[in-house]
Amino acid sequence: MNEVLLRSLTPSVLGILVRRGADFAAAEDAVQDALVEAIRVWSADPPRDPKGWLVTVAWRRFLDATRADAARRRREDRVDEEPAPGPAPAVDDTLQLYFLCAHPSLTPSSAVALTLRAVGGLTTRQIAQAYLVPEATMAQRISRAKRTVSGVRFDQPGDVATVLCVLYLVFNEGYSGDVDLAAEAIRLTRQLAAAIDHPEVAGLLALMLLHHARRAARTAPDGSLVPLAEQDRGRWDTESIAEGVEILQAALARDRLGEFQAQAAIAALHADARTTEETDWVQIVEWYDELARLTDSPVVRLNRAVAVGEADGPRAGLAALAALDDTLPRHTAVAAYLHERDGDLTTAAQLYTEAAQKAPNLAERDHLTRQAARLNARGGR
Repeated sequence: MNEVLLRSLTPSVLGILVRRGADFAAAEDAVQDALVEAIRVWSADPPRDPKGWLVTVAWRRFLDATRADAARRRREDRVDEEPAPGPAPAVDDTLQLYFLCAHPSLTPSSAVALTLRAVGGLTTRQIAQAYLVPEATMAQRISRAKRTVSGVRFDQPGDVATVLCVLYLVFNEGYSGDVDLAAEAIRLTRQLAAAIDHPEVAGLLALMLLHHARRAARTAPDGSLVPLAEQDRGRWDTESIAEGVEILQAALARDRLGEFQAQAAIAALHADARTTEETDWVQIVEWYDELARLTDSPVVRLNRAVAVGEADGPRAGLAALAALDDTLPRHTAVAAYLHERDGDLTTAAQLYTEAAQKAPNLAERDHLTRQAARLNARGGR
């Protein structure tokens, strides 16, 4: 069973059902049923046309659900519209679906959550981690969003800001390695940049390119994480970096600064340094100040504490960290790093161990565990 193939086909199949008249919530449920059926039968009998198979099965599931609904009689005439067997039309509805999910009837946070679940293919757990909320809370939010848009006509697509937020979260989840969606997020952002002249769209595209340029160097051959300071910069994609910087410079020249442009500026400063020692940490701190002003995000302030520790010394970084909520994800890992830089290996080793227990994924947990073991081996018990 090719899970990547199923994920890639989901948006197009969902778009076909919506265009045929299915309301979004019912269409999404039908597509999920079709995916479950595909997992059950494809391993023994794979179809020659996977997309056509999914469209046919999903449409039948939608019709079955519709007949059981109170509006059964009004919808039965759609039975004759069932797609005929054979290749389905090659239409990419993904970006349109992103806008449709960002419906004015939803709050921005609910619109993002619904899109990530229905179109992006992320699990409720992954979305909850991105939003720093319990999984049960996110499940309720997605359910409410589905109920809100059930039966709503999608003739008022949402705004660009919400779509950018979704694309960014999809890219981040793909980049983390749990679900390989980073390249798809870049593709859709390129489409959006070609269609809309907006500096923040350009800023997001630049940010994605600059981060993606380092992807090959982020993991060792055994799959373990390689921190930025230890990455082989010769493995960075210089073409993507050059393209990202060019796009960013054009966006910044318009003097309409937004959070994605500020993040891209930070990424560009990292990419511009030939070695870790040449990194312009003072400028990075200044950009984090701008980003904190734009977003007031605790995660931004956490990253800023790291930059302060590099620019002004680890004790300055620890002072900046002390002003933040210690329950923030990765707070303990940052504290461990800054204590190590300050020479307190015993505290650092303990904190690395604690951070490993809180890590959101196996790769990060293994990395933090190795950091603790390294310090313990140096006498940091």
